[in-house]
Amino acid sequence: MSTNGTIRANIKPGMQVDIVLKQDQRTGRTTRGIVKDLLTNSPQHPHGIKVRLADGQVGRVKQIVQSPDGSL
Repeated sequence: MSTNGTIRANIKPGMQVDIVLKQDQRTGRTTRGIVKDLLTNSPQHPHGIKVRLADGQVGRVKQIVQSPDGSL
């Protein structure tokens, strides 16, 4: 599995990911969290798949840190 966040099939609820929030797009600062919902419907997106984290924050996935089973 790729750790790239631009392909929807690679991202599942429960995964730990690094996302860039809308207000951090200029700086590229990432926020780590657990995926709750996938918000992008297309199979891929050049800037990353948009997700909602368990804490309610919304952003685009830059990197997959850990899958739900603990691998990666």
